[in-house]
Amino acid sequence: MTENVEKLIVEQLKAIRNDIREFRQINTQEHTDIKARLASLESAIVNVKRSEVDTSADIARQQVSLDSLAERVERLERRLELVG
Repeated sequence: MTENVEKLIVEQLKAIRNDIREFRQINTQEHTDIKARLASLESAIVNVKRSEVDTSADIARQQVSLDSLAERVERLERRLELVG
């Protein structure tokens, strides 16, 4: 009787060990997938930030150009005595 109980316990422990091994394999695969997806999201965020910086730089260049044009218009108005 004791021998049957021991065999049953050993079988159950082997089944648990196999389940744990399978769970580890699945968990490792999912962990790898999650890390890959996270890296992809981080890359996308960096691209958005880079685009935002580029847009800000374009706006700054346009503002400098507009300021330069405004100065030229003011000089022309003074030369032509259009300003009071």
